[in-house]
Amino acid sequence: MTDTPPKTLPGERIAKVLSRAGVASRREAERMIEAGLVAVNGKPITSPALNVLPSDRITVEGKQVAAAEPARLWLYYKPEGLVTSASDEKGRPTVFENLPEDMPRVMSVGRLDLNSEGLLLLTNDGELKRRLELPATGWLRKYRVRVKGNPTDVDLEPLRKGITVDGERFQPMTVTMDRHQGSNAWLTVGLREGRNREIRRAVNAINLIVNRLIRVSYGPFRLGEMEPGQVEEVRPKVLRDQLGLTEEAPAKGPTTGSKPSTGTPARGPRIAAKPGARSGIKPRRGA
Repeated sequence: MTDTPPKTLPGERIAKVLSRAGVASRREAERMIEAGLVAVNGKPITSPALNVLPSDRITVEGKQVAAAEPARLWLYYKPEGLVTSASDEKGRPTVFENLPEDMPRVMSVGRLDLNSEGLLLLTNDGELKRRLELPATGWLRKYRVRVKGNPTDVDLEPLRKGITVDGERFQPMTVTMDRHQGSNAWLTVGLREGRNREIRRAVNAINLIVNRLIRVSYGPFRLGEMEPGQVEEVRPKVLRDQLGLTEEAPAKGPTTGSKPSTGTPARGPRIAAKPGARSGIKPRRGA
């Protein structure tokens, strides 16, 4: 007697649809559902174990949502001093308050801490965000790092071999000594994980202090000549070539004007960009 394969239900899980549409990450969408903020065809739901069809009417906090747009990706030069979150309990300015007014609703791919600057990827698609953040993607992220002191190659060797900090094991980093500048030194550091404050913590563990950190690339995407506050959209063809995306739009799902949830910012109060920063969006031909 052979086992009967389980039936495949039509449609897609609602949390995945919400994520793909840029409403929230899949995990956060599940929390929104469990909190009773999501309704399907007028009926509130409290379990994410539900498949929905393109014909279903989905609302988030009472606001009807529309079909998802094709996945898009932007490069943003995050200035130092901005928080990479939708809102901040301490009232500090956020990345999403500092974007051009004509930007759609976006979320960040990973994070850069308050005192770090450089390349931050932004997308309108939760599934693309998830894909780019997965450890299995294995994309190298490179940083220009200025440290206080004059380390030698021998001093940096523990970073190359992998180091344990407060019981947490960091994978080996690629570390190149670029130059000394007075009482500081510039390094180029590459890693494939990106844990919380990983470079700062690892460098502190070898008795050095990071006093400037700039992310210059994330996989095939590079900061190039961008200036703080500038945004450039990656052209669809480049996005398809680099990520193997099709030209078809993603499955239908909501793009809502509801209140932002964690990692899913909406437009907020404008904050003046740093002097000399460009605020417009430019298309990016390649990466």
